[in-house]
Amino acid sequence: MKIAVVRESFPGEKRVALTPAAVAPLIKSGYEVVVEEQAGTAAGYPDAQYRDKGAHMASRAECFAAADILLQVRAAGANAQAGAADLPLYRQGQVVIAMCDPLGERRGAEELAARGVVLFALELVPRITRAQSMDVLSSMATVAGYRAVLLGASHLPRMFPMMMTAAGTISAAKVFIVGSGVAGLHAIASARRLGAIVSAYDVRPAVKEQVQSLGGKFVEMALDTKQAEGKGGYAQELGEEFYRKQRELMARVVAESDVVITTAAIPGKKSPVLVTADMVATMAAGSVIVDLAAERGGNCELTKADEIVRAHGVTILGPTNLPSEAPYHASQMFAKNITNFLNNLAPKGAMTINMEDEIIRETLVARDGKIVHPRLIDQAAANAS
Repeated sequence: MKIAVVRESFPGEKRVALTPAAVAPLIKSGYEVVVEEQAGTAAGYPDAQYRDKGAHMASRAECFAAADILLQVRAAGANAQAGAADLPLYRQGQVVIAMCDPLGERRGAEELAARGVVLFALELVPRITRAQSMDVLSSMATVAGYRAVLLGASHLPRMFPMMMTAAGTISAAKVFIVGSGVAGLHAIASARRLGAIVSAYDVRPAVKEQVQSLGGKFVEMALDTKQAEGKGGYAQELGEEFYRKQRELMARVVAESDVVITTAAIPGKKSPVLVTADMVATMAAGSVIVDLAAERGGNCELTKADEIVRAHGVTILGPTNLPSEAPYHASQMFAKNITNFLNNLAPKGAMTINMEDEIIRETLVARDGKIVHPRLIDQAAANAS
């Protein structure tokens, strides 16, 4: 079987789905690996490294034509506009493994289904112990949390650590992390390493110990959070009344913070507004908000995706692809996730779509010319009604 990796076409995307180090184990398993020329260059992996590991370099069209299995960082709905140019290149029965945002941008998945593609969406990997090594969302959130802190620090007109100098004492910056999932926890750890005083909040009280173990202070709020976590371990929508009460309780902490990093995203849904314009107005001039939920509208009312907004003296950043800003290691992690997924799907190079396997069942989006994922089928039925 032939595995192909193509250069990412999404604007600004520097990651690559497979690094040179991942090539040799796949060849040993019986695969032939074909890589598009310069696919890894932007991530720091030149063509020569792929050749040294046994991969064949080819044009984009040759990669699509050769691939039994196509590995991409972004496909279908995760690259709707630029990816449209590739649609004629996909073929019947070809297996595509990538992030493809099926819950948020269903049309892309439908287009690949119409081409007869067997599509697996890596965003849908269930959060079970056996699938941890395949969880691209957690891997990329690790990078995003780290980069968010650096971004906030670079825009803050203050330093993070407390310093006692001959010129006087400099007080530490106060950083507030909203959401203590993978991105939030890595943001806590990174901000603490830089010397900030860190507070964090999450709707799941169970993460309190994790926050404290990293040196952060857990902000507790009197809210009913029993429904905060849905199937598969992913956050789910809680309703506007809940978010209204949450904003009221959070307002004081936001006002006292120099940097606020928000991470509350819900797959396939608009991001909940947690920081209102009125709350921004209470922050000190020079303060910074880094909104990691900007891609789906943002947790801050004033956020604009991939733009810098300045309001009430506060800088509001809405980055949508921070993992691409550390492409070398982000690609390394992604490649490990995707090869682990592939090894589960096709052990020893033999493709086995085993619907008894929860990982395969939960990630299979399209097959035999149609959408087959239950959540997408239910979503279509709900929209029709």
